[in-house]
Amino acid sequence: MANRHLSRSVVLQSLFEWDFRGRHGETIEEIISRDTEEFAPGLSDFSFVKSLAEGVVNKCQVLDSIIEKAAPEWPLDRISIIDRNILRIGLFELLFSDHSDVPPKVAINEAIELAKTFGGETSGKFVNGVLGAVYKELGEPGKDEEAKAKKNFDVSKAPIENLVGAVVYGRKDGDIYLALIHDVFGHWTLSKGHLLPDESLENGTVRKVQEELGLPVKVGEELGGNEYIATDPEKGKIRKRVNYFLAESPVQDIKVGESGGIDDGRWFKIDEILELNFYDDIMPIITKAVEILSREEK
Repeated sequence: MANRHLSRSVVLQSLFEWDFRGRHGETIEEIISRDTEEFAPGLSDFSFVKSLAEGVVNKCQVLDSIIEKAAPEWPLDRISIIDRNILRIGLFELLFSDHSDVPPKVAINEAIELAKTFGGETSGKFVNGVLGAVYKELGEPGKDEEAKAKKNFDVSKAPIENLVGAVVYGRKDGDIYLALIHDVFGHWTLSKGHLLPDESLENGTVRKVQEELGLPVKVGEELGGNEYIATDPEKGKIRKRVNYFLAESPVQDIKVGESGGIDDGRWFKIDEILELNFYDDIMPIITKAVEILSREEK
């Protein structure tokens, strides 16, 4: 387990104890000192634990106010102690951390992973939705910093990861539909993911669509691909190359998987997708797919 992820786990356990006791008794510094010794005795980055825990405590009132606005149907006392402290950690890193050290997307993904590990069955999706809504509502904080960092980064030095993805389509009552995924950053996009060791592109595509959309697909024509820079909490900057395929599916109910960063999935008629918010590098892939499907209809 990476040091930063372990550190966040210790912070969560300390905040849970602090919150459970009504925020009285021992100070948060005393609690994290004890918890670090018990749960992470070999931790080399104790300063990160201390600054994160104390930062959350000091900004708690502000963080709770944001949570209440982002999830008005869930008063704080109805949110489990684990979930509300995961939200506090994620929001603090999202809003008050140095984005060159903890990019916003990393802050959100790390909070989602904490929710999956320590929370209940629906905690990951709940944390995902709240932090994604806050990120969008507050104007995507850190976006300019991330763009500047990418501009100055030497892309050729980043390790490469290969992924597969699909434009999933189906036919019903004479119309063509596309099955799209909605992410926590407010964009509609395509199902995609990593290949398993020794897995073919086609088999990987079938598996990822099943995991993310719950749809059975038959993989068809290759559509090309794109490449983008991402930040991994352990590996740093990486180049992700995605090969996309057309994949046909029955137009049936979508069952969105538990993959971090996804909060919805829907079928759209082709003429409905023009008004959707897509990433720029996804549009050429979708456009090519629509051209192919339109030719087939003639």
